[in-house]
Amino acid sequence: MELTAGDVWVIVAAALVLLMTPGLAFFYGGLARAKAALNMIMMSFVSVGVVGVVWVLWGYGMTSGPSLLGGLVGNPLDDLGLSGHVGSADLIGIGYGATFAIITVALISGAVADRTRFGPWTLFVAVWATLVYCPLAFMVWGGGLLSADGAVGRIFGEAIDFAGGTVVHINAGLAALVLVYIIGSRADFGLAKGYHRPHNVPLVMVGTAMLWFGWFGFNGGAAGSAEEAGLIWVNTLAAPAAAMLSWLLVERLRDGRPTSVGAASGVVAGLVAITPACADVSPLGALAIGLLAGIGSCLAVGWKYRFGYDDALDVVGVHLVAGVIGTVALGFLALPVDGEGGGLFYGGGVGQLVAQLAATVFTLAFTGVLTALIGLAIARTIGFRVSPEDEALGVDRSEHSESAYHFDPDRQPNVSV
Repeated sequence: MELTAGDVWVIVAAALVLLMTPGLAFFYGGLARAKAALNMIMMSFVSVGVVGVVWVLWGYGMTSGPSLLGGLVGNPLDDLGLSGHVGSADLIGIGYGATFAIITVALISGAVADRTRFGPWTLFVAVWATLVYCPLAFMVWGGGLLSADGAVGRIFGEAIDFAGGTVVHINAGLAALVLVYIIGSRADFGLAKGYHRPHNVPLVMVGTAMLWFGWFGFNGGAAGSAEEAGLIWVNTLAAPAAAMLSWLLVERLRDGRPTSVGAASGVVAGLVAITPACADVSPLGALAIGLLAGIGSCLAVGWKYRFGYDDALDVVGVHLVAGVIGTVALGFLALPVDGEGGGLFYGGGVGQLVAQLAATVFTLAFTGVLTALIGLAIARTIGFRVSPEDEALGVDRSEHSESAYHFDPDRQPNVSV
């Protein structure tokens, strides 16, 4: 079989999405403290290793195999080791799907920076990808419970989630919130607002650039036509651009000055919000979604101080909140298909809004319960959290015996005669 232009594009898109996880590592690494920068980067990189193995062995089968448990998950034994796809072009799409699973679980890590043991995190990656990500991906994209023929889809209608508003961002954002409550806050959380400042803002900006670059593959890899690809590309530019500006405006009005970290966070919030909607709203709709995401996420990152949960790098405020905004907004802004349906603003009635809300609520409940069970099981057996002494020392040194920068005041110079 000859390689088609579509196959080449999916290969390129998969490489772009895979690049997003190192981009996320740099984004999170720059936001973290200097004594936790390497650990933060490693939590993303190990997600590539663990999920890459899980996906080949049983993960892909769980997202696409014959339905089990009434549409909750595909059969993991149906395609064990991908042996049935050797010599098939199917492996191109299978590889593309793996990159989504990888970055979804890596997103969670930012919430628990500075105090999480690396070994238990690695175990969590494997278990959570298996029991939470893969079933939800099957339910939404594999013909399961939330699809048009699934039980929830038949009752409430099929929700639109082109590239991962529910499967990726609401999923990861709520999982982050649950883990934060299980692991607990850092010892010095809440001493003063703004106390935990990013240690390397240029690294944050580099990571943001890599994420935005890779996101064109994230959203555009599954485009079915040149026309759809063009719409996705423009929307993936427009929404984060609008979100960056609206985030900066909120900062300016609230704090007196716009910041670089605010610009980066606004871009990510806009990218998150347009993910489920990228192929189903107009460019003006994308601007509206980005505007709302920038404002909503900028305001939401302060919730952790009001409600007392230590979401270290604002995974909840950005990914959960912007993911909900983008998913629900489709109920208002979705374009009609062949003159039928669409969101409320296009005369489509409340049907699409009901479907979007149902998928959102189901994802929150499913992810919340399963993540709590996994997190509590690990916390109460091998333990998730480093000791108070190791937290004070820094997880780079306690977990990896490394430092991102070699200017520690207690290091002695290497003097030889």
